[in-house]
Amino acid sequence: MNQSPISLLPQLACRDGAVLSDQGPRVAMVAAAWHADIVQRATTAFAQRFAQLQPLSQIQSMEVPGVFEIPLQAKLLAQSGEYDAIVAFGFVVDGGIYRHDFVSAAVIDGLMRVQLDTSVPIFSVVLTPHHFHANEAHQQFFEAHFIQKGEEAANACGSILQTWEPAAVGLASKPQVAVASAQNTAAEGHASTDAPLAVWARRSQHAVE
Repeated sequence: MNQSPISLLPQLACRDGAVLSDQGPRVAMVAAAWHADIVQRATTAFAQRFAQLQPLSQIQSMEVPGVFEIPLQAKLLAQSGEYDAIVAFGFVVDGGIYRHDFVSAAVIDGLMRVQLDTSVPIFSVVLTPHHFHANEAHQQFFEAHFIQKGEEAANACGSILQTWEPAAVGLASKPQVAVASAQNTAAEGHASTDAPLAVWARRSQHAVE
């Protein structure tokens, strides 16, 4: 499993081996390793569709062992102030022994808490089917279904970010104020609760320079 974010789409222009800043939206994908053959259908579909909607976007991907680890990873990414949105991917199935609905409910509740606590939009492609059996028919159905859900998540993410940006903390048109406010917030030790402000400060600082 890859524990470090890796860039998926698109490749940006490089100079001296460094990736240049594009000021496009930055999105983090967090995917569970279980049922990767199905889950990766959604991550690929999301990345491809979002790149169509936002050609200058940067998408980072991180894998965690299972869906239960997704909310904490999403929280850490949201608190970093480096991402405009985070998308979670996972497939929670009934193994015939444990109640999978308890797990899925905990994950969805956790993701909602992250979104409300950090004000960073969180999108979920953590899906729980009524029934899943390891046969060819179910495999093909859910592979196609996850492609569809990945594309739907990309559309939703693109739509939210399009309406989010102009009003982000009211500082979009005041880059100097955004930078100063973010610096003051960080100095006071509250940067983790103002992730959107940090994102705008990062972009605004680039514009000021």
